[in-house]
Amino acid sequence: MSTEETVTETSTPRADESQDAEGTETTAKGQTEAAEAAAGGTEQRSTGESDLFRQSEIAADYVEGLLDILDYDGDIDELVSGGRPVVEVVGGRLQSLVGQRGATLEALQELTRLAVFRQTGTPSRLLLDVGGYRAGRRKELAAVAKNAVEKVKEHGESVRLEPMSAFERKCVHDVVNAIDGVASESEGVEPSRRIIVRPAD
Repeated sequence: MSTEETVTETSTPRADESQDAEGTETTAKGQTEAAEAAAGGTEQRSTGESDLFRQSEIAADYVEGLLDILDYDGDIDELVSGGRPVVEVVGGRLQSLVGQRGATLEALQELTRLAVFRQTGTPSRLLLDVGGYRAGRRKELAAVAKNAVEKVKEHGESVRLEPMSAFERKCVHDVVNAIDGVASESEGVEPSRRIIVRPAD
């Protein structure tokens, strides 16, 4: 498909947008992310949970190695949340690991997933976060989505938002889809893929 070509999707977002509550991109291997459920703990992990925790440990070791190379200090937590391995890095002077609108973070996440794959032979749905970026960005995008909804309801016309990553689009879709009278759809191809918020049919 040419990058000049525009693809418009109606009704529902793509699988990576509709299923990935954490918003990570669909990988080159065609993975899609499952929606994040509330983290539920049991004292004894099932076999699947043990595998996921092992993935988070491998990922944490990989990220720790990167921080050492970069001479960055950060506390690293590995856990399983919502049925997926998670690594969180907290500390000062980490903004450069996030990058503009999370671009560097997304790249680091993909590298970390590859590191897990090399050791396990299994594609990983690992979520990597640095400095709580994802939670903060989700709040910002909720405000963007609500503002677009207000404009649609006031003027009765569709609103096209700026291009966003899959993570960002998923955050917007979640907000719009929870409001009556409006709908959202994605159009275009990466990296110029964007959301249109419109009156519901």
